[in-house]
Amino acid sequence: MKKLLPLFLLLIIFCSVKAQKLTDISGVITGTTSQPVSGATITLLNTNFNTISNAKGEFSINRIPEGNYVMHISNVAYAERSMTITVGGKGMIFNIKLKDANNQLDEVVVTAQKREEAVQQVPISISTLSAKQVQAYGLQNLKEITAIVPNLYSAGPGDNRNVTGIRGIATTSYDPAVVTYVDGVNQFSLDTYIPQLFDVERIEVLRGPQGTLYGRNALGGVINVITKQPSNQTSGFAEIEFGNYGEQRYSLGLRTALIKNKLFLGVAGVYSGFDGFYTNTYNNTKFDKQHFFLGNYYLKFLASDKLTLNLNVKNYANRNNGPFQLAGSPQEALSNPFKVDQNATTKMIDNIFNASLSANYSGSNFNFTSVSSYQENYRYYTTPIDGDFSADDAVTLINNYGNKWNNVKVGTQEFRFSSPASSQSPLKWTAGLYGFYRHSPTKTGTHLGDGTNLTFINTNIENNYGAAAYGQAVYTITPKWDITAGIRYDFEHKKEEVKGETQPDGQDAAVTQADTSSKANFRAFTPKLAVAYHLTDKNNLFATYSRGFRAGGISQLGADPSQPPLYAYKPEYSDNYEVGSKNSFFNKKLTVNISAFYTAVNNAQVPTLVLPGPITITKNAGKLKSKGIEAEIAATLLKGFDVAYNFGYTHARYTDLLVASNGDALNLKGNHQVYTPDVTSMLALQYAYALVGSPDVQLIARGEWKYLGNQYFDLANQIEQKAYNLFNARIGVSTKHFDVFLWGKNLAEKKYIDYAYDFGASHLGNPRTYGISLRTNF
Repeated sequence: MKKLLPLFLLLIIFCSVKAQKLTDISGVITGTTSQPVSGATITLLNTNFNTISNAKGEFSINRIPEGNYVMHISNVAYAERSMTITVGGKGMIFNIKLKDANNQLDEVVVTAQKREEAVQQVPISISTLSAKQVQAYGLQNLKEITAIVPNLYSAGPGDNRNVTGIRGIATTSYDPAVVTYVDGVNQFSLDTYIPQLFDVERIEVLRGPQGTLYGRNALGGVINVITKQPSNQTSGFAEIEFGNYGEQRYSLGLRTALIKNKLFLGVAGVYSGFDGFYTNTYNNTKFDKQHFFLGNYYLKFLASDKLTLNLNVKNYANRNNGPFQLAGSPQEALSNPFKVDQNATTKMIDNIFNASLSANYSGSNFNFTSVSSYQENYRYYTTPIDGDFSADDAVTLINNYGNKWNNVKVGTQEFRFSSPASSQSPLKWTAGLYGFYRHSPTKTGTHLGDGTNLTFINTNIENNYGAAAYGQAVYTITPKWDITAGIRYDFEHKKEEVKGETQPDGQDAAVTQADTSSKANFRAFTPKLAVAYHLTDKNNLFATYSRGFRAGGISQLGADPSQPPLYAYKPEYSDNYEVGSKNSFFNKKLTVNISAFYTAVNNAQVPTLVLPGPITITKNAGKLKSKGIEAEIAATLLKGFDVAYNFGYTHARYTDLLVASNGDALNLKGNHQVYTPDVTSMLALQYAYALVGSPDVQLIARGEWKYLGNQYFDLANQIEQKAYNLFNARIGVSTKHFDVFLWGKNLAEKKYIDYAYDFGASHLGNPRTYGISLRTNF
């Protein structure tokens, strides 16, 4: 931080040399019947200027440089609105009327291209979920956006880590194929990834490669999660939820100004626990009883009208008394649902700490952003965990060797410059530098019982660092045509150190693989080109080409001596072509967004799980082609009656795929990609009825139907889940300060395979759940 402050001061001095004319603006925010709207957030996009309306609906923002800006106004009871304003002169007044949220769709603002802009104007396929939608869907974990976002599938084996794929680009190697950002910070890998959702302002899902601005592992897309931040307006919430299977969830949050217009504090936390879905028939006990606590803490400092500093800390403490709720095969999982037969039981300890410091400077010549982050995860099992998922004492896994091991640490730094919001130039640009360092020391013991009584101990220490430079520009050729071009260069260095030991029960360990190491360097260029045609201000067409890549790596040491370690595999590349159309009709009561895509993947990273040790050997073994279509339709048919329908179709096949099988090469050309339903479909209907004489009191009923098509969980396409339907519902009362809802998920009690390993171990999707939630906003 000490090194960064001189840079911030120099920027401030440099950008203040040129004299600026500053203007104050003010106004009143009113509703449909001209009543004042309090608590409305007024923001000048891509600046540090924002405020909240008072009890009379009044607002003011002072000392704004002259120029053109986009003003965005949002309030939970009204449809979001954006408008272009020209700031100049003295004492400018903007009186703004908002429309009822039940009469019009929101004008959503996103940060997909690392600047705030209207989602319907961005030439990218983007799905957005507002805070209201997150609450309406009852989303508590990122994997629950499956099918809500077209062509997205997310699931996990029961260890609270999600594997997510978009458009047939699935997380097949340990490095994810879809990047997740939370409050501007890259959740670097599955180790430091926080899947839980609460106190969310907005979720943005960018479909397709986003290599230019996001870099490594944005091969399938990007998920941006933005949580609520503090301001001058004191606000907060408290929520309690109870459900079947002993579910309890308590959350609380408060945002306030410690020093008005200068220093702000935000604190939020959630505790959740339940008794588990599974029973262990080995000892007739509940198997997966678990609980977690997640905290989110903000400190925001307005150093000046131009400079804002944000300190954000998140801590996630997860305890699971039955991770990996896996049956031995899909047939066993479906015939004996939510039952396992494991003789070795354990408790998973998962502690994640994320901290970030960001600085945002908004100047007349350019904007500057710095984001520094540190992430750490210590994850282990208190006692050996069952490795054969049966009652046999065949294989158990040990990783509790002290906090020196299995403790992953990541540091990242990004510097970003962009054109100022007040610029009237037809050129809008963004450029930056990004760097990271990762240290991942793992030590795992594979114990063989049933008379063998021997433990293979494998030590793998990974150190890698990387740097990137990128730039992207949007040029408005005419009011109807604009073009986007960008390029990014990434460099990454990896070093893998391995050591192998064997330890007979009751004896000292003997070295079987002496300390040795390997290094590898990887480089990638990821260009992008997009052309957009604005037929009208409500109808937009776009065509894009973009390239994505997933980082290369070095294979680890496993228990199988036939699989040598330190094998370097190359980055995986994709070329993506897309055309799309975004449209708004009937005075913003209907939006229709459609797109078609074609993706070609080279050097596809194909993993092989080597048993009995849980080591994945990854090699570049194939080529993949994926093509499909997507549609997102949202409509307000009548006052209070909203309909949303999202559809995705993906045809993803390997055009070249050779994998090892018992010493031979197995040709799997033409097989389906894993974790990729051929169809995702979601229909949601919601009706909100305002009581006569009490417009702030609404009765709300909601129903959802999800359909997921056929999919496979192994490259040989032997493990298949046929298409299935899921039904969810929600009914309750919502007032200005209080909500109460009854809810149910998977109401038809559908049994289906949610996740499976290529050797057959399978995990079911959640059974029918239901409960009641109570929330107050203040």
